[in-house]
Amino acid sequence: MLRTLAVVATLPLLLTACGYGSEAKSDDTAKVAAGAKKIDGLDSVKIGYFGNLTHATALVGREQGLFQKELGATKAEYATFNAGPSEIEALNSGSIDIGWIGPSPAINGYTKSDGKSLRIIGGSASGGVKLVVNPKKITSLKDVKGKKIATPQLGNTQDVAFLNWAAEQGYRIDPQSGKGDVTVVRTDNKITPDAYKSGSIDGAWVPEPTASKLVAEGGKVLLDESTLWPDKKFVITNIIVSQKFLNAHPKAVEAVLKASVESNKWINANPDQAKAAANKQLAIDSGKALPAKVLDPAWSSISFTDDPLAATLDTEAAHAVKAGLLTKPDLKGIYDLTLLNKVLKSEGASTVDDAGLGVR
Repeated sequence: MLRTLAVVATLPLLLTACGYGSEAKSDDTAKVAAGAKKIDGLDSVKIGYFGNLTHATALVGREQGLFQKELGATKAEYATFNAGPSEIEALNSGSIDIGWIGPSPAINGYTKSDGKSLRIIGGSASGGVKLVVNPKKITSLKDVKGKKIATPQLGNTQDVAFLNWAAEQGYRIDPQSGKGDVTVVRTDNKITPDAYKSGSIDGAWVPEPTASKLVAEGGKVLLDESTLWPDKKFVITNIIVSQKFLNAHPKAVEAVLKASVESNKWINANPDQAKAAANKQLAIDSGKALPAKVLDPAWSSISFTDDPLAATLDTEAAHAVKAGLLTKPDLKGIYDLTLLNKVLKSEGASTVDDAGLGVR
């Protein structure tokens, strides 16, 4: 069972601030083919994602109209989120059906529901996380001791990664308060650049594009998290679905997965066009596109893959346990890759593995 008290405690505030994310809207830019029919008789499928480049599979799939294409006359509707707990709450309430999300929120949501709320049904992205520091204050990894380092949220994917790294350096940090040999300052990615500019933090362990925004403000990349993982691969974004929705509407889930696979295929074949498409959707969602000095380095540090990299999720869960944020979880059944592998086979692509964590 999850023991991250602050994650639970801050949830009402997050929900008050942004509801379950932005208002869900149909994909008005995507045209429904003549004669298209509804899938499973559904009027709509509600899809959630973050306004981060690490969620570019969803950004590009939406901007290119690929989700709507695969869903036929069933409308693709969307909601964007700033934090994992609010997306999990939206999934549990039925406000969304399928979502792109980081591994830690997926693990937390699964364990808190005793394995009944969600399944991870596919991968999306790897990488795109960096430790960026003020080079005037920190010039080496040893200099991190005694400094203030931001992470996005207590118990989130980057918070767990930083606490694990710090422990491996021999630093002692209370996981709840963030106080110790290094002070961990939990800061929303949206305000981390301002916190850096004001000097209230000395660095941050953050995902893209926040990392590149800090570099644009004079920060220096001290460590790329990918260097800490075998083959430099680790899951940063999964695709999850409500178990209730998966059981009731497998054809709709398969259609979304097919669109996701097509999105990643197009991204990898057309990186420059895909980067522009992702940035265009970010501008629509947030009202502001990323400048090239942020977009280009951020994009180059992320790889897009249908493989959920299940073994690395299991390792990330072990890191959370080690950090004292999670009691040892039973993750057996968190994955159901049946539909994804069906889609991959139909595309002539290699199937992916659940690392022994598939449905019972």
